[in-house]
Amino acid sequence: MDIITVYFFYGLSFFSMGLAVLLEVDRSSKLDFARALAPLAAFGLIHGSHEWLEMFLLIHTDFKLSEYYQFVAPVRIILLAASFFCLISFGARLIVGPKRNALHWKLLMTIAIIWAAGLTWVFSTEPQPVALVAADVYTRYSLAIPGAALAAWGLVLQRHHFFGLGMERIGYDVVIAAIAFGLYGGVGQLFVAPSPIFPSNYLNAPVFQAWTGFPIQFFRTMMACTIAIFIIRSLRAFEEENRAQIESMREAQLAERKRMEEVRVELLRRTVRAQESERQRIARELHDELGQTLTAIGLGLRAIVSNAASKPEKVEKQAQKLETLVDGGLSGLQNLIMGLHPPQLDDFGLVSALRWYAREIEGHTRLAVEVTCQGAERELAVDVRIVLYRICQEAISNILRHAQIGQARVDVIFLENEVNIRIEDDGCGFDVNKTLETPQAPSWGLRGMIERAALVGGNCQVFSEPGRGTLIEVSVPCKEGQNVENSPVADR
Repeated sequence: MDIITVYFFYGLSFFSMGLAVLLEVDRSSKLDFARALAPLAAFGLIHGSHEWLEMFLLIHTDFKLSEYYQFVAPVRIILLAASFFCLISFGARLIVGPKRNALHWKLLMTIAIIWAAGLTWVFSTEPQPVALVAADVYTRYSLAIPGAALAAWGLVLQRHHFFGLGMERIGYDVVIAAIAFGLYGGVGQLFVAPSPIFPSNYLNAPVFQAWTGFPIQFFRTMMACTIAIFIIRSLRAFEEENRAQIESMREAQLAERKRMEEVRVELLRRTVRAQESERQRIARELHDELGQTLTAIGLGLRAIVSNAASKPEKVEKQAQKLETLVDGGLSGLQNLIMGLHPPQLDDFGLVSALRWYAREIEGHTRLAVEVTCQGAERELAVDVRIVLYRICQEAISNILRHAQIGQARVDVIFLENEVNIRIEDDGCGFDVNKTLETPQAPSWGLRGMIERAALVGGNCQVFSEPGRGTLIEVSVPCKEGQNVENSPVADR
């Protein structure tokens, strides 16, 4: 068997694995496996380089006679130890997890102290040629075997995580890699070069070859190839994770789109119902008030006509009654118009319209509403004025129905590029998330306010807790000089 070829593939397996893992080191992932990849990549690259250095020394046998060999021999030990320290770090990170990073470093420091103390003892008790071989053996015993065991244990633990995420194939891959690591450390690093260190004086590479008929390096190469193949296969976990995340985001988007569509459909239904209700109210008021007033005026005019010649004094009284009826009818018509769309909103601005509405509320209910203005009031676009006015109307209506208090406050704040409104009460409050998620009538008022604000590029936030009152904050960009007379907001 060509031992040089064995060393070549031995180094190639680990070096290729290190490169493949290195490409995934910076990947954003929630898997503990991803957070442990950096030391595994370092192990593959360093250990592969160590085996190629061994191959170089086998090819150039005369190099051992060179004056430079005295520098190369320590480098071999350093590379070997560094690679297995990385393997220990990989296994420890898998086992302790990211939340116990201090324990990981304590374990590394403890093993490093033990290795350094043992190495000092080897070089102080053995002559130089024997000490180099013994240092190699001691490094494999003290670092390689524990490192392979920790890696195998950590990968077995990862199997449960992958199974839990529905990645059964990846789970089986890491189990095979764990078995290969176990054999690599438990067998491949147990049979080493003969040395004074127990048990290498009994279990060593020549004994292994005598038992199996092939060198221990070939066994290590087979395990290295197996480890490399299944570790690289396990990197597909990130593709599976990305696919699952994309699918989850797609499902979330579809669910949100469906929810928003349901909200829009319900808002449209409520808008239609509100329009029909408003039409019915207008029809009733026209019939009950203006209709009766006009009927009374018509009867009065007939009486005036019939009494004009014979009873002039009675005509005068009837004319005075008709004048009173006309005044009452005009007042009723004015109230009806102001209820539909207050002229103050167009003539004097948002703040004046809100103050008029607050006085109307105070005149008909026990709720006292204070309206304040901060900053220089400016003329707003029609759609913005209507949206803010209707949001305040809805908020005050909700306070009347649910807050169980006698006062509320509306602050209108004009900033440079936006207008903010704060509607606050100290009432009984409610659970905002629960209310918005419940498909019942009370929540549609809140959703309507949020939807109205969004239609003009703003946002509406509701803050409340049971027993702590409610705060509604509305922020809308200023749209001066952009009056959209036919804005769909005006009809909603």
